[in-house]
Amino acid sequence: MCGFAGIIESDPSRSSHPTDLRELVETMANSLKHRGPDDDGVWVDSRKGVALGFRRLAIVDLSRAGHQPMMSPNGRYVLVFNGEIYNHRAMRRELRTEGIAFVGSSDTETFLRGIEHWGLVDTLAKSVGMFAFAVWDCRESQLHLGRDRMGEKPLYYGLQGTTLLFGSELKALSQHRCFQGVIDRDALARYLRYGYVPSPRSIFKGIDKVPPGAIVTITRESEKLTVSEPHYYWRFSDIVSAGLANLSTRHPSELVEELDNLLRESIRDQMVADVRTGAFLSGGVDSSAVVGVMQSLADRPVSTFSIGFDDERFDESRHARNVAQFLGTEHVDICVTAQMALDTIPLIPQIFDEPFADSSQIPTYLVAQLAKKHVTVSLSGDGGDELFGGYERYKACEQLLPFLSLPKSVRRGASGALALVRSAMKSEKGTIGRKLDLAAELLPISPDDIYRRMMSRWRASEEVVLAASKSIDDPFDAAASIKDFRRRMMTIDGETYLPDDILVKVDRATMAVSLESRAPLLDHRIVEFSTRLPRNLLRRNGQAKWLLRQVLFRYVPQQLVDRPKKGFGVPIADWLRGPLRDWAESLMSEDRIRNDGFLNAAVIRNTWQRHCSGEIDASARLWAVLMFQSWLDATVAGRVSGASRAA
Repeated sequence: MCGFAGIIESDPSRSSHPTDLRELVETMANSLKHRGPDDDGVWVDSRKGVALGFRRLAIVDLSRAGHQPMMSPNGRYVLVFNGEIYNHRAMRRELRTEGIAFVGSSDTETFLRGIEHWGLVDTLAKSVGMFAFAVWDCRESQLHLGRDRMGEKPLYYGLQGTTLLFGSELKALSQHRCFQGVIDRDALARYLRYGYVPSPRSIFKGIDKVPPGAIVTITRESEKLTVSEPHYYWRFSDIVSAGLANLSTRHPSELVEELDNLLRESIRDQMVADVRTGAFLSGGVDSSAVVGVMQSLADRPVSTFSIGFDDERFDESRHARNVAQFLGTEHVDICVTAQMALDTIPLIPQIFDEPFADSSQIPTYLVAQLAKKHVTVSLSGDGGDELFGGYERYKACEQLLPFLSLPKSVRRGASGALALVRSAMKSEKGTIGRKLDLAAELLPISPDDIYRRMMSRWRASEEVVLAASKSIDDPFDAAASIKDFRRRMMTIDGETYLPDDILVKVDRATMAVSLESRAPLLDHRIVEFSTRLPRNLLRRNGQAKWLLRQVLFRYVPQQLVDRPKKGFGVPIADWLRGPLRDWAESLMSEDRIRNDGFLNAAVIRNTWQRHCSGEIDASARLWAVLMFQSWLDATVAGRVSGASRAA
């Protein structure tokens, strides 16, 4: 795992001094040292105004033969590559049969020689892994930026004036003198709605993310840089559509066997490293399946890591310990307290680089910190819920479908009646009151709108952000063509929530401590397999992720993992009313919000007061505000001008 950054000047004469470009790209790359503490490198072509910088975390081929930037033997391509290609040895064997020789044993060299021999798109089609890359074509004066299929590895890019900047994290781009740092208020509105900035936008105007499974090409023509639209070599929503058109009719026992074999192959490949490997273990279905397979393949106890809370409502660490004890792993865990959260909060803006409001970022960082003391690579169960239908919200939404098939006039009438009942029960603040409120709110609207509301924090976020557009584009549109409602929800999550929330959280938290995280369930062969499963194998006999559970039960007894799903919850609501209250109050004071000039102070203050009184639980909405405010303090203060703030 690594980090890289780079520059292309539209007019190379502006950087005629090689040392100028070199110093700039070195500064950009060095801001990513946490992603790659083991080695660094720079490649500059001052005549063409191109510079690539790299930081390396050595995992495979620890020798200098894995040094980057790496140039192809024919001198045409220069590559910087972040991630791992798990099947690169098989790709090497194929290349050797076609007369290609190798200097070292790194997957970067395999990928580069593949590009040279097969071309970029064909090499990507053959590659199984997680990665982001930039490859400069010296002959064509083109830069190709790309990401892996599911978006495990990050990559930002954008024109700032006449200079194109790109890198693994925004902090690298911000080191360049041309970086403008203008906050995009529409992106901010999206962030407040979802808790993350959905791709392809970033929090800054003019800076985008390369979408998962896509290539962006930058071409120099005369003294002008042309940036292409993303070209998808693989797209999750397209794969889902293809899978639904070709659903499996095989017996469930055959599909269990196939999934077990796919998972074993994926995990076997991902356990390969020249450093120590381990795994995150929550005791849930996904991580237990991964660790169960790992331990069956290992010749010694696997190192496993979990996290708990001193609040037993959120603590599931005992379940992880039970699974670890049964499997015989070397298990280590840590208990998170409110004070530990308070100590971690100042680090969050630097770790996550743009506003990010998934509160499980705190325990994720702390368990990564714990794991790094023992291993350099850690496997996880990420992706299981999105691929196999694990989230309870899928079930909840589907339970409303019979009501939503009623005529709109009937639903509106029922909603009004529930509102009247709720009005007569003003003092009811418990579960009954919340359910009445929710039912009255949801009955009149469509299934898709219900799912949008379930996934939203500030639903009318454009009214919370000053000068934001009144209507914001909908990242859910990518799944509009999928008719099956459950599959549509799963596809929305696979295209938005998974890459922009879950995988961002894991990448930044682990890379902050120079730990590589790998997700075997996101092997694209498993992803493609999951899209061909009929509905009754996603949820069966009242159990979500039914097929994945059958694989799990081959390794772990059912009674150890069969329990209601909790998720990776954090007691933020109580912490904000207690130990985090003073910190939150200082960031959300009326004067502070008004002076910053981004958010509607009246709306936020009212929400904060109602939360503190216990009238409502607005912790998700408030955490989004707090993460933006703390990010603004740490990242933008001193760089964003008054004009930028008002933009």
